[in-house]
Amino acid sequence: MTNFAVPRRSMPTSPFKRRTQAVSTKRFAVGDRVTHDGFGLGRVIGVEGEGAVAVLVDFGSRQERLPHPYTAMYKL
Repeated sequence: MTNFAVPRRSMPTSPFKRRTQAVSTKRFAVGDRVTHDGFGLGRVIGVEGEGAVAVLVDFGSRQERLPHPYTAMYKL
């Protein structure tokens, strides 16, 4: 099979349309308990820009400012 450098375009009327991925935005509020893949368990202590810019999380031994997108952080 050949791998092309440019992704293939599908015709708008094709019955084999590619599935669109839903964009999920994670929202965090002050006081939320979270888990992070690298830092572990923590609690949100600050939110910048209504959660769309960054969050400040207290992980016990350290505080980290995590910018958006929060790919490694999940709400508990």
